[in-house]
Amino acid sequence: MDNNVRPSTPWATEARALLSLSVPLVIGNLGWSAIAATDLLLLGRLGPDAVAAGSLGLNLYTAFLIFGIGLTTAASPLIASERGRRLHSVRDIRRTVRQTIWAGATICAPVWLLLWHAEAILILIGQDPELSANAADLVRSLQWALLPYMGFLVLRNFVAALERPIWGVIVTLLTVPFNALAGWVLIFGHLGFSAMGLHGAGLAGTLSSLFMFLGMVLVVSLDRRFRRYHLLGRFWRADWGRFRTVWKVGLPIAITLGLEVTVFNAAVFLMGLIGRAPLAAHAIAIQIAALCFMVPMGIGQAATVRVGYAHGRRDPAAAGRAGWLALGLGTAFAVCSAAALIGVPRLLVFGFIDVDAPANAEVTRLAISFLAVAALFQLVDCAQAIAAGVLRGLQDTRVPMIFAAIGYWVIGIGIGTLLAFPMRMGGVGIWLGLASGLGVVAVLLVMRWSRRERLGLVPR
Repeated sequence: MDNNVRPSTPWATEARALLSLSVPLVIGNLGWSAIAATDLLLLGRLGPDAVAAGSLGLNLYTAFLIFGIGLTTAASPLIASERGRRLHSVRDIRRTVRQTIWAGATICAPVWLLLWHAEAILILIGQDPELSANAADLVRSLQWALLPYMGFLVLRNFVAALERPIWGVIVTLLTVPFNALAGWVLIFGHLGFSAMGLHGAGLAGTLSSLFMFLGMVLVVSLDRRFRRYHLLGRFWRADWGRFRTVWKVGLPIAITLGLEVTVFNAAVFLMGLIGRAPLAAHAIAIQIAALCFMVPMGIGQAATVRVGYAHGRRDPAAAGRAGWLALGLGTAFAVCSAAALIGVPRLLVFGFIDVDAPANAEVTRLAISFLAVAALFQLVDCAQAIAAGVLRGLQDTRVPMIFAAIGYWVIGIGIGTLLAFPMRMGGVGIWLGLASGLGVVAVLLVMRWSRRERLGLVPR
């Protein structure tokens, strides 16, 4: 043995494990966000009104989709914990995957019923009737994406919890050009198809979700490392105890994510009350901020798995290392992303609209001002995303849900509405309110994690 080679410390070992899991998850998240960004880029070629209507429709759909994303996220900590408890477990992991798909499927029918009346919902909350009608045209073709996307999410969480996330990344990255091609064909009418506009954008999204689900089905069916779990065998066999466990862990996550995402959706609707230019600018700025958010989101997902694995084998020290390393990595990224948002905002906005066109001058100005505020809340946004992921690894999901309700809706929307309307700060006031809400949630979540880690509370 070479005496000059020092053995790895537990911190170095954990850092390598966290990074090897985080990087593919971040790339996959960026790919997922690129799919949404592609839709807005294509709609941007139809004009600002198409962007505004598309933003309304996508945000309404996302408000329901995010609930399913949170619910299916339960698979990650449950599978990771089971692997920590018994590394080569097969039967319990298969049951968790099966019942999580069941749970995701159960929410589809009521969501479809609601989204079919998207125009009425948007008008009810005060949106422009013409924009609402156009947005509903998109939603009615996009809503069918929900079921295959739930299946994709569960299978992606399965491979990630086994610390082999690369297949989820590959499928997502393959979907980016597929979605772009489908959107180009269906929105503008190419390759013999009629131009469908917003309806075509929604249909492209549904086809892309189906592509992602079928891609993951092929992966888990053909790869020998996943094939041994026989995930789709006896799929209709119920396991009501596991089904209830999925809901017990996943429902608070779903509500937490719902509170977070719908507060941004509420911001979209508040922007719609201010005017079309603020609404279009917000759609662009929030998409850029969402691209930045994909990195801490991926780190948080990796932390859920690593902390969950330590939780399963009852190792509080390992859980602590995974959590603090994830938070440190997220902080470093937040500093870099804030610098980019402040340094080159015009270049970032140029990706969505022609910033030199006189007709887009007001939208460009507002989008740049919104990005300046987004730069300010990068640190807290990263912290709350990763701290939430760390706590999910401990299956600690109910208290974070309460924190989210207070921070996002009492603080965030309260301050944003006050600044935007009575104090006449407009869209910038709404963004400052969002930043305040994120800050409160970040502080509360990090404090809770610190206390849990300090006291070694990693209960079963």
